Amino acid sequence: MSTDFQQARIALGMRLRELRTEGGFTGRQLADRLNWTQSKVSKLETGRQTATHDDLKAWAEGVGTPQAAAELSARLRAFESGTRSWRRQLAAGHKPVQDTLTAEHDRTRVMRGWEDAMVVGILQTPDYARHIFSAYVDLHQSPRDIEDAVRARIQRQESLYRPGKKYHIVMGESALRALICPPAVMAAQLDRLSGVIGLDTVSLGIVPFEALLKLPPANGFWIHDERLVIVEDWHAELWLDQPDNIALYRRVWDTLAESAVYGADAHRVIARCRRALGDV
Repeated sequence: MSTDFQQARIALGMRLRELRTEGGFTGRQLADRLNWTQSKVSKLETGRQTATHDDLKAWAEGVGTPQAAAELSARLRAFESGTRSWRRQLAAGHKPVQDTLTAEHDRTRVMRGWEDAMVVGILQTPDYARHIFSAYVDLHQSPRDIEDAVRARIQRQESLYRPGKKYHIVMGESALRALICPPAVMAAQLDRLSGVIGLDTVSLGIVPFEALLKLPPANGFWIHDERLVIVEDWHAELWLDQPDNIALYRRVWDTLAESAVYGADAHRVIARCRRALGDV
């Protein structure tokens, strides 16, 4: 969970406690009034549980200040927009998530991406993407709209050929080695990466296993025009638009990019990963 998210949840909890005490209720009295457990009241007030909008409406009415419900919901929406849980995002499947990302790509001129776990979506082949989506559908137990999601992801790749766009992508060699698909699919994916090197709109760097690192590789992320960072975690995507967060991720990206190789050297790293797959 992000620090920003937790701080916002604690701040909301403090506001809930303030409303309760102003209304003259103890935690036990409010819990009884709302037919909740006392532990739920305590967790909401201390930021250990995220309230729902229904919880906030019930709280405001329960302490006698129903007019506060709109304020409380606005606070919740503010930090919900920054932390987008996969459970909530994937309720309708993966395609709507891909459509949202496509909209962000369309409004971004310069993108910087880092990934150490898998090939980035903007460079994936359809077969590779199909295996990625299948794995995440199983993990999150979300609707199986895999083919629609693959089509949406591949369609987004049209932006690689639009004048005025620039993708600065850095991946760790481990992303090129992780067999999250059959070897033949991975071989085709590596061939695709080799073909990307040289595109006017793409700068592709690979951090070899033997490279010296100033930072340990961590979560994948994308920086959109210095206005937004999207970070992917197991439970959620973090959409960060605070200038200090954006600056931090830009420093991380710059540091990792210093360890990458490009051009012919990147070709050689991709080629040795391809040779490791054998004759497939």
